Amino acid sequence: MARRNHNGSARGSARRMGSLLVGTAMAGCMFASSAFAQDAAAGSDDDGGEAIVVTGIRSSLQSALGEKRNADNLVEVIQAEDIGKLPDQNLAEVLENVTGIQITRQAGVGNSVQIRGTDANRVEINGVSTVGSGSGRSGISFEDLPASLISSVEVVKVPEAKTIEGSVGGTINLRTIRPLSLREPLVAARAQWERSDLAQSTLPRLSATVGNRFDTGIGEIGIVLSGSYARQDVAQFAPRVDLDNLRKASTAPNLPGSNANQPFDYLQVQFLQQETNNYEYETYNGTAGLEWKPTDSLKLYFDATLNNQQRSQESNRVQVSGTSNAVNTAFHEGFQTIDLGTLIGPNGPIDLGTVEATTHGTIGVVGASGGTLDPNLRMSSDTGSRVTKSRVYDVGTEWEGEKLRVRAELSLSTSNTVNPNFSTTLDFINPRSVQPVFGRGTLDNGSPVRFDLRDNVVQSGIDTSSPFAPTTDDLLNPANYQLNQVAQGASTARNKERAARLDFTYDTLDLNPIVPSIDFGYRWNETTAINNDISNNISLTSNSTGSAGRFNRPEGNLFSDILIKAPSNFNAADGRELYFSDFLIIDGGLSFRDPGAVLDALNAAITASNTANPQFPAVPLLSGPTESAAGFFSVKERTNALYFQANLDLEPIGIPARGNIGVRWLTTTLSSTGNNISNGVAAGQTTSTAKYSFLLPRFNLVLEPARNVLLRGGIARDIRRPNFDDLSTSRSYSTSAEAIVQGGNPNLVPESVYSFDLSGEWYFAPSSLLSLGFFHKIRSNLFSPIVDFPTPIGFVNGNPQYSIDPACPGGGVFNPLANRNINSQTPGNGICAPLGSTFNVAGTTTQTGVEAAFQYDLSQFEDALGFASGFGFIGNFTYQKPGGSAETFYTGLTTRNLDTGLGFPAGSVQSKVTLTRLSKYAYNTTLFYDKYGLNARLRYTWRSSYITTEQFRWNLPVIADARGQLNASINYDVTPNINIGVEGINLLRGDQRLYCVNNNAVLCFQGLTDRRITAGLSIKL
Repeated sequence: MARRNHNGSARGSARRMGSLLVGTAMAGCMFASSAFAQDAAAGSDDDGGEAIVVTGIRSSLQSALGEKRNADNLVEVIQAEDIGKLPDQNLAEVLENVTGIQITRQAGVGNSVQIRGTDANRVEINGVSTVGSGSGRSGISFEDLPASLISSVEVVKVPEAKTIEGSVGGTINLRTIRPLSLREPLVAARAQWERSDLAQSTLPRLSATVGNRFDTGIGEIGIVLSGSYARQDVAQFAPRVDLDNLRKASTAPNLPGSNANQPFDYLQVQFLQQETNNYEYETYNGTAGLEWKPTDSLKLYFDATLNNQQRSQESNRVQVSGTSNAVNTAFHEGFQTIDLGTLIGPNGPIDLGTVEATTHGTIGVVGASGGTLDPNLRMSSDTGSRVTKSRVYDVGTEWEGEKLRVRAELSLSTSNTVNPNFSTTLDFINPRSVQPVFGRGTLDNGSPVRFDLRDNVVQSGIDTSSPFAPTTDDLLNPANYQLNQVAQGASTARNKERAARLDFTYDTLDLNPIVPSIDFGYRWNETTAINNDISNNISLTSNSTGSAGRFNRPEGNLFSDILIKAPSNFNAADGRELYFSDFLIIDGGLSFRDPGAVLDALNAAITASNTANPQFPAVPLLSGPTESAAGFFSVKERTNALYFQANLDLEPIGIPARGNIGVRWLTTTLSSTGNNISNGVAAGQTTSTAKYSFLLPRFNLVLEPARNVLLRGGIARDIRRPNFDDLSTSRSYSTSAEAIVQGGNPNLVPESVYSFDLSGEWYFAPSSLLSLGFFHKIRSNLFSPIVDFPTPIGFVNGNPQYSIDPACPGGGVFNPLANRNINSQTPGNGICAPLGSTFNVAGTTTQTGVEAAFQYDLSQFEDALGFASGFGFIGNFTYQKPGGSAETFYTGLTTRNLDTGLGFPAGSVQSKVTLTRLSKYAYNTTLFYDKYGLNARLRYTWRSSYITTEQFRWNLPVIADARGQLNASINYDVTPNINIGVEGINLLRGDQRLYCVNNNAVLCFQGLTDRRITAGLSIKL
């Protein structure tokens, strides 16, 4: 339905005509990409209908609400405001606008989406499954696709029978423009530049879209081509402190200048690190859409999405290591009392109590000639990168008869990834401290440091008051550095899915008005994942006198041509005064671009050092990365799925109702091939097969008890397949009968997920909504990493006896290499041994939550408010909590006997494992203005603390503290065809703090991220 333009602009006529061109914003092919919004009706039927109107924020919101309102199941929709103009530049951040969605970021860039507290979701493009760049199941990464590529985003929270299986939280469908929705030729382009203040870079984003619809002698033909090129350079400053070293109270005398011995227990510094995470993205995207309608009843279509992304890393770290050997030299200038909080153990809450912790002070150098010299400084250049090529193709046809509608489609999705890595670490040899001695003590030496942990800020740097403090010239002198470690990698992941589907809709209105139509269909897909780990990690740290000694490792002056001064702006985010500002690293950019040249330079330096110092053991030349036998796997799955769905239209007790009820049945056969590994060497391959079937009932009902009021209910079952690496059959065997065999588990079956939804929606004004919803999810067949021990078949002289049957009926896995020894009365090799892997375990986990949303604008009061009628507001809030009967526990605080130091029996401190990345509370508020060609948006998002997946400290997962972020944008139509705009991301530069043990307990990390400003120009012809 065509909608009134509320902009009130004198330019309206020309702009409205331009707006009629679009119905979805899209992007991709050749030079750059763009997208635009489409009417909700056009989202499901492109065979004609009303004109598509795009007039800014309010029109896109109205269109999205219309699609949500008309859906028979619970969906959320975001429409682009104009060509290439979704609300944010990053797709993850676009999705953050949706109720019930939270995101995680890497160096400030959204890269992971949680729907209702879980990452276990699916990503489609135009309804076609995508594959990811690693071993996961969610699909294409949100880092890989710019928002300008996409016209609209649909999030399916409650599936229908025809919805493809495989998600826990929901399915995200990224939609591009349909060519036959065009009414006039389309030519659009956008040029933007993004400034990242911590990365100190300004880089371009370019996009363009062309398209047209033709009436020809062979029918209607529509074509759209889009392309985008984007570069992005982002940085995050991430200081770290480890305080997991409890010093017991002591009245012993202190060393001169130290007060390390205190009359109370306290946490002292174990490790310090200053890390700069720097990622540069270079992305080429292209899309093509072709539709041909030779007759009114027949349409053929083809879509292609192409993505090439290079994410290079040029991060660096300064590590203060060996502090545990130097703590007796520490002088503590202050302490604070930390409440460690409560953990939930198997017998109920465990109150950990309080403990004192150092807040600021110094750590001096320690060690005599020929001894252990600490604390030492290590400078690392980290270049773990990713180069991915992704392709998504689909070709299909739709035919519509009097009562029957048929759709047939073939699709192919591929992702080929290489993970190049050439990371290096240097030891700084302090010329003002005790020097290392050949054959005795350490190869590094000590440097004095100062630390300051007050006010939830982690700071560290050189203690310049110490007589052993190195100068700036010392820190920038290549001769004071020695090669410590080289980590190389070139791992690959090749993922592919081929699919075919046939869908039917039959009009049964004449047979049964309560079921006006039925949907049924079949889908076949084959998914493959092939992984190779290729790496080589070399450490030059031994100071032995034998051939393993590395005293002759090269100094930096022998490879100074590949050394650079690291960025010195670590204080740019918060103005800190204490940090490491001057040091050298190996050029990470060169290591990424030309690792061979860096390897040659280091080997030349090793050769020169060996030649100059023949009295010391020669250091072997560095070799390149090699394939890891344990890291190879090849997994292939074939799935056949059938579905039947009855669409409902009824009026029980006088209340209009609609919805659907149906069932999806699937069967999957799986084969997994991996290496059998003995002493690190592949000793042949093994292939395992498995098969499983699931019946997935699904029901959706929408009631309209009053005008503009909807009540929704949904019950659905879905599955979550295990990640591909969990299905690997590569296993490492030893010759010990009781040693754990590590490997994947091809016999894993998917988790089963039941979802229950109930919600109410009130569309109380145009483009307005007030909604409240409740959801509950139950997951079973849970994945858990455990050790499956074989059951002894008896005991001889107290020694357990295990089966030698290769089928291992009592559990475990058959180890063909193990010497049976005392564990079997039949001499020889081969016995059932423990298997460390991922297994399906008993019990359930639950996710329960409440979602609320509000949307309103003042456009209906245009005559009374004038200018002010352009304002509007969007807000949503989510509450959720985990639960369930499954109980697995971490054994925590065992590091350096922290548990016994705090007064607990060894190994008794346990913490219940709960869902990661699930925030209990989250909200999103947006104030916008849209009138007179001026389009502005101010958005603030916030989520409460959550358990991370990336780090473990104190033998417990790290907790991310609550964090908010403010984004803003403003755009202005200079003419009907030219728009200029500015967008600010992370304007308040939200600080992400990570805590150990419990939230707000022991501060472990800070994350100080970029503030990014994007400015640009858009042109439509």
